Amino acid sequence: MSEIDAVLWRECFGDGDPFLSWDFLHGLEASGCTTTESGWQPAHLSIELSGEPAGMMPTYLKTHSYGEYVFDWSWADAWQRMGLQYYPKLVTAVPFTPATGQRLGCVDHHSIRAPAIVEAVKGLTDSLDVSSWHVLFLDEASSTQLCDCDMPQRLTTQFHWFNQGYRDFQDFLDRFSSRKRKNLRRERDRIAQQGLSLKTLKGDEITSKHWQFFFHCYQTTYAKRSGHGGYLTEAFFTETCPCLGQSPVMVLAERDQQPVAASLFFEGDTTLYGRYWGCVAEFDYLHFEACYYRGIEYCIEAGLSRFDPGAQGEHKIQRGFEPVLTFSNHWISDARLRDAVSQFAKQESEHVRAYQREASALLPFKQVNAHP
Repeated sequence: MSEIDAVLWRECFGDGDPFLSWDFLHGLEASGCTTTESGWQPAHLSIELSGEPAGMMPTYLKTHSYGEYVFDWSWADAWQRMGLQYYPKLVTAVPFTPATGQRLGCVDHHSIRAPAIVEAVKGLTDSLDVSSWHVLFLDEASSTQLCDCDMPQRLTTQFHWFNQGYRDFQDFLDRFSSRKRKNLRRERDRIAQQGLSLKTLKGDEITSKHWQFFFHCYQTTYAKRSGHGGYLTEAFFTETCPCLGQSPVMVLAERDQQPVAASLFFEGDTTLYGRYWGCVAEFDYLHFEACYYRGIEYCIEAGLSRFDPGAQGEHKIQRGFEPVLTFSNHWISDARLRDAVSQFAKQESEHVRAYQREASALLPFKQVNAHP
């Protein structure tokens, strides 16, 4: 990113998506999160038309499949069984961030057709000697265009909250059936019963002490869950995040005036993104309060239309988060495997769509109003 003009990048992607800001992506590199050593070698694509800058794509050469949230380990195994190398591969995405957004940013006065881009990158995969090109978590319309360019589409399901113009959290709860509403209230009441208090901090209200505590929570949680310290370094939280303006939002939980847990969000133009959470002590329902209910309250107060709390988590359904589809597309260099991947993606997508329909039927609302 240091080789890319920040003004040009901003012209391509705007300021509405916190994860596509030059500062965020540069911060990942400068703090040691996305480097050759980490397996996320920056290889950002610059597009020119008639010798003029026309667009940019956040892209990486990957030597593994960690931190992507679109799982292709079985593909790597198939390559190996055929005596082929799956890595390195080319990935257009925001590292460690399963949030839908632009993947091709265009300078205002240029219009770049998808077939031209795909053909150019196909040629690049040959010259780089990579197995494949993967475009992750792009919007549905762009994904459909890539499907038409012989890039099979894969689907995953996430659970998002949508603001229906609620006045406050109680107004949101009034949509629930009686039993579901009582369960959620009981969870929230349990927070005060345990002597916990929570506060929401934004931007420069988050001090260096808060960032240091959050990194400790982040590392502790990753160590419990997966046995490693997480993808993000201390420098990312203590040096990069304080430079991201008013985008970071932190919910801090305290007991006896001592911090015990925290959750971290990033605010965009219309969406709040819940990303990380950690605690140094266990409390009933604190994860739900800090990561979900406070995020919903923040969206209502700030007038945000959507809350994307991250990947996975069927427990979100009964708390009013609706199943939505996310999209990725894939180009496979080897013709022998291209058809197999295409067939796999088609069958998988049918199962994912069926799952989304089934999950929608489990929403707690009196009258279901699921988003496609």
